Amino acid sequence: MPHSIAHNAIFAPVKNLDYDVVVVGGGAAGFFAAIQAAEAAPGLRIAILEKTGKLLQKVKISGGGRCNVTHACFSIADMAKRYPRGQAFLKKAFHEFFTTNTVAWFAARGVPLHTEADGRMFPTTNSSQTIINCLQSAVQRAGIKVLLHHGVAHFAPQQQGWQLHTTAATVLTTHTLCIASGGFPSLHQFQWLTQSTQHTIAPPVPSLFTFNLPGHPICALMGVVAPQAQVKIAGFDATTSGALLITHWGLSGPAVLRLSAFAARWLAQQQYSYTAIVNWIPSFNQTSLRQHIIQQRQAHGNLKVINTTWFGLPQRLWCFLVAQAGIAEATRWADLPAPQQNKLIQNLCHYELHAQGKTTYKDEFVTAGGIALAEVDAHTMQSRLHPNLFFAGEILDVDGITGGYNFQNAWTTGFIAGRSAALACSKPSVSA
Repeated sequence: MPHSIAHNAIFAPVKNLDYDVVVVGGGAAGFFAAIQAAEAAPGLRIAILEKTGKLLQKVKISGGGRCNVTHACFSIADMAKRYPRGQAFLKKAFHEFFTTNTVAWFAARGVPLHTEADGRMFPTTNSSQTIINCLQSAVQRAGIKVLLHHGVAHFAPQQQGWQLHTTAATVLTTHTLCIASGGFPSLHQFQWLTQSTQHTIAPPVPSLFTFNLPGHPICALMGVVAPQAQVKIAGFDATTSGALLITHWGLSGPAVLRLSAFAARWLAQQQYSYTAIVNWIPSFNQTSLRQHIIQQRQAHGNLKVINTTWFGLPQRLWCFLVAQAGIAEATRWADLPAPQQNKLIQNLCHYELHAQGKTTYKDEFVTAGGIALAEVDAHTMQSRLHPNLFFAGEILDVDGITGGYNFQNAWTTGFIAGRSAALACSKPSVSA
C-alpha cells in the first residue's frame, strides 16, 4: 500500500551502495524525476534520498490540504508570464512537458483533476493524499528505493559518476545525480552544493508573502475581502489585480501575493519598507471616478454618502474609506465639500499604505533564488559545468506566483531531469 513506502523501501545504513540514478530530495520534483527515470529505462537502480523522516510535505499542505496540482493555462507564452524568475528558461522546458501533460499523466494513473473558477486545478477528490498515494505507488511499482534520514554531507564527481557521503554514514556511488532538494531561505544552506560543484547561486529571498501594516487602522477590518482590487508598490514597475484580503496584520490575498513574488528582490533591497498603493475599484481611475461621482451627485444628491452602494465594495470597507476622507455619517452627496470629495476619490483609486516587513503565506514557503539558470540546459536540466548532474524544482532560480505554478515547475523540470538522467545512463561517462 502507498502509505507503507517508508517501511518497505528504506535500506538499513550500509556502505558502498551503487546506483544508476540518485535523486536528492523527497518532494514533488524529486519523486517525479525518479519516476520518469524508471519509466524511461526500466531496470535502472534508482534511489531517492530524503534528509528528514517525511516525504512530499509541500504536496500534503498545498491548497489547504487539497494540493493545487497545476493551473489551467494551456498557452506556453501565457504560462511563462506567471514566473517572476525563469520565464525564458521555462518557455523552453514547457515544450518538453507542459500543463496538458501533467493533466494527462495523473489521469492515466486514475487521478483526474478538476478546474476551479480561478483556474487552479485540484484532484477531484479534493485531497492531497490522492496525489501522494499516486506518486508513492509509482515509486513502489518501479522498485525505486527511498532512503529517509539520508541528507547529503558532501559529494564529489568521479570518473564514472558521483560519490555521495550521507548523514546516515552511508557512501553511495551513482552514474547520474539529480538534485531536487527544494529551495533554501539562506545562502549558506547552499554550501554543500557549491563546494562540490562550483555552481553560481542567485541569492535567496522570500517570495509569496503578505504585507505587514503595523498599527494601521485598516487592520480593524480583518476578514474583509475586496473582490477585485488593483495593487502596486511605489517605485516598482508592476501592477497586479485580484481579490485582496484584509488581515489583522495587513494585506493578503491573490493580488498581494502575486505582487510580492514579482517584487521579491526589489523589496528585499528596500529592507521591506515600502508604500503599497491600492485601487479598490480598478474599473475607474481618479479622473473617470470624479466624472462618475459628478453624475451621481446630480441624480442622487439627497443620498447619504455612507449609504452609497454604487461601487460594490464591502460595506465595512466603504464606511472606512469614507471616514478616512473626513466625511461625517450624516453628509449627503449634495452637501459634500470638494476637499472631502477629492480625498474620497484618492482613497478609492490611490489609497497609500506604508508597509514594514512581511509575513510568510501560510506554510507554503517559496524562495526566489537558487542555481543560476545560465548554468543549466533547459532542454535536459543537466548542469553545464558537470556531466551527469541534473537539477529539478525549486533548487533552480525559478519561482511562480500562487495558483499551482510552482508545482508545474516541479513536474516539468522533474520530468526532463529524470528522463535525461536515464538517457545518460546509457552513454559513456565523461570525467568532470
